[in-house]
Amino acid sequence: MLKDRRIVLGVTGGIAAYKACELVSRLTKAGAQVRVVLTAHAAKFVPPLTFETLSGQPACVDTFAPRSEMEHIALSKWAELFVIAPATANCLAKLAGGIADDLLSTTALAMTCPLLIAPAMNANMYRHPATQANLATLAERGARFVGPARGRLACGDDDIGRMSEPQEIAEAASALFAPRDFEGVRVLVTAGPTVERIDPVRYITNRSTGKMGYALAEAARDRGAQVTLVSGPVHLEKPAGVEVVGIESSAQLCEAVLSRGDQADVVIQAAAPADFRPVRAASGKIKKTGAGMTLELENTTDIAAELGRRKRPGQVLVAFAAETDDVLDNARGKLDRKNADMVVANDVSRKDAGFGVDTNTVTLITRDDARELPLQSKRAVADGILDRVAELMGR
Repeated sequence: MLKDRRIVLGVTGGIAAYKACELVSRLTKAGAQVRVVLTAHAAKFVPPLTFETLSGQPACVDTFAPRSEMEHIALSKWAELFVIAPATANCLAKLAGGIADDLLSTTALAMTCPLLIAPAMNANMYRHPATQANLATLAERGARFVGPARGRLACGDDDIGRMSEPQEIAEAASALFAPRDFEGVRVLVTAGPTVERIDPVRYITNRSTGKMGYALAEAARDRGAQVTLVSGPVHLEKPAGVEVVGIESSAQLCEAVLSRGDQADVVIQAAAPADFRPVRAASGKIKKTGAGMTLELENTTDIAAELGRRKRPGQVLVAFAAETDDVLDNARGKLDRKNADMVVANDVSRKDAGFGVDTNTVTLITRDDARELPLQSKRAVADGILDRVAELMGR
């Protein structure tokens, strides 16, 4: 969503200014063109040269610096999105009051594009009625906000006021460019592995980290969908604005999905549930005796096939095929066996795709054709999958 987008980043004078460096890096790596405007106080924390190096563009601080055009007007005409991160209490007050006494606030007053604000300040400053009134005023004018988060502040308190992480801000920026083609659509996504208990300390699982499923949930949310994410045990932050249902075993996954599947317009089975589980789980830890052990396994419920059997007219079912051999043939076979509308074929033997990495390359197989998506971020792959789902829905 950020490729070739023109973003102006305003950086104000808070300790969180150092995080803006990572934000510029993330935005540029995603393909955005970034111009940075700093306040004089922000330049005390991070020199303009750092932002110039990261963005490849001049960083602006001085309203009266020699230049061939009025910088604030030129930036306002160029920008498609104005992001301020961090935004101090002082900055919020200026924005709400229309004060334009430095380059950043002058640029803000001239902007006509969407505004995304990442507040960062002491908790008492954030809770102050004046700050809350300023936030309300800006929200009424259409400003979007990300954060603040709760965490350790510069003063040493653990409280609200911490600037959101650069990844979250970049995702919020990307969301503002997303097409809203899933408005009113209910999407159910599954993600992550399942855990099948052998005894209280041992279990069977797999290498799924849930990153692909979480990316799909976030992308669907950003495109206007009402999203429910059924997630196995993962080490990922819960996506904001998404209903998250935590499960552990394949039986719990089956129950959670089947009880919600009828209400969904789109079901995307991106989880990696275990195909087998122990017939019996021991109530206590199995002791090592030196004699070896035989573990009896039984099949788990084929959740995707059950969803396909129950699929109602107009509902779209997307299944994943995580394969290591004959990837496309195995995925095509799954299309009919699961009564799916699309199967996402994923070669998990690759080191740069599949489990445990941030990139992926997949082939989208339907009854009409097969479309390969190139190696890219899992979020970009998620949008590619949703583009095809939108076509299948006739949207």
